[in-house]
Amino acid sequence: MQCGRVGLLKDILSILDSRSFATIWFWVMLATVWTMVGRNVLGVPPDVIRRVPRDPQGPDTPEALVLLDWLSLVLPRWRLDPREGVWLLGLFAFVCSTLILLGFAYGLEMAQALVILLFPVVLKMLGGLWLASRLQVILAAAQAHRITPNEAAAAAARLMARYRTVLTHLPPLLLLTGFMLLLLWLSLSGRWL
Repeated sequence: MQCGRVGLLKDILSILDSRSFATIWFWVMLATVWTMVGRNVLGVPPDVIRRVPRDPQGPDTPEALVLLDWLSLVLPRWRLDPREGVWLLGLFAFVCSTLILLGFAYGLEMAQALVILLFPVVLKMLGGLWLASRLQVILAAAQAHRITPNEAAAAAARLMARYRTVLTHLPPLLLLTGFMLLLLWLSLSGRWL
């Protein structure tokens, strides 16, 4: 009976092996994370963005007003106080540089896997901060009546659609590149025959 438990424990530990690239679970998790990154833009549903008319001429449409309402609710969450930004940047730089150093200078495979897994999340966060600052300018111009709500919504929808397109297409390309580099590394290191 004891031998059966040891065999089961070895099976479980082989699934949770620290050799990250050798397990199917890492690749499933990587594909899931990278797919989920491109799902929404700053928390605004994709159908709200798609419904905005691309031609800003004419009377204000309800779809444009709905997008501007969403932005007025979502954008304050993406604002950072300068002190918060400095602390976040410092913490972020420390964690990223530590993982990159451990993974690629010291060859720790778990750190390499975390860098590859967190890379799209970091891209989305940095891109989201950039997009939020650009959208805040557009929203402020619409609130000050310098541009019409239709023009503001059309400009915001264009920016958000471009951002979503980049986030949707970039991770699969990077995943393919990473997989090709992995195959190259395995063949050069002699671990894969």
